Parts: sequence; C-alpha cells; structure tokens
Amino acid sequence: MSTQQFSQERLMKVLLAPQISEKATFVAEKNEQVVFRVATDATKPEIKAAVEMMFKVSVDSVQVACVKGKVKRTGRFVGRRNNWKKAYVCLAAGQEINFAASEQG
Repeated sequence: MSTQQFSQERLMKVLLAPQISEKATFVAEKNEQVVFRVATDATKPEIKAAVEMMFKVSVDSVQVACVKGKVKRTGRFVGRRNNWKKAYVCLAAGQEINFAASEQG
C-alpha cells in the first residue's frame, strides 16, 4: 500500500498527537516504536501511510489499541471521557522520529 492510495487531506487528519507517557517512552527505547494518538476511525494502512508521509520514515508494522474513556464525577454529576485510539508504530531498523526537530520545520 502506498501513500497515493489515500488522499493527503485524510492522512493529515489521521495522526492527532504523539502519546507521551512513561509506558510510551519505555516502548520507544526498547522496541524502536513510537506511540501516537490517532483518529478513532483510522485503519492500520492509513496510519502507516500518514507516518511515512509526515515524518519521511519507513514503517515496519502498526499495532492499534482502543482506549475506553474513564467515568469521572464532579459532585453529584457523573460524566464520561471520550473513547480514543492509540497506535504503536514500529519503525524500520535505524529509523527514528525526532519530535523536537519536526515541529520547527
């Protein structure tokens, strides 16, 4: 599957943000993976194409996890956070994404 198969507009909307947490940092160091928060309707091929297009790296594989929103309450009012999706993107050997450099350019 190539980037040409998906519209560039759609690919720009697939990746929402890098997921920065202790677990994400540990996974990044150990397995050369990067964790992204993605659109809930995004598919693995779309995520792969979006990462390759935006960061100019080659992607080996993509694993996806759906995260259930937590139930939160303020006093007597009960609310619920939205469900969201995260993607573990495995980069090819020797590849890396530097978020600090990519924001400036």
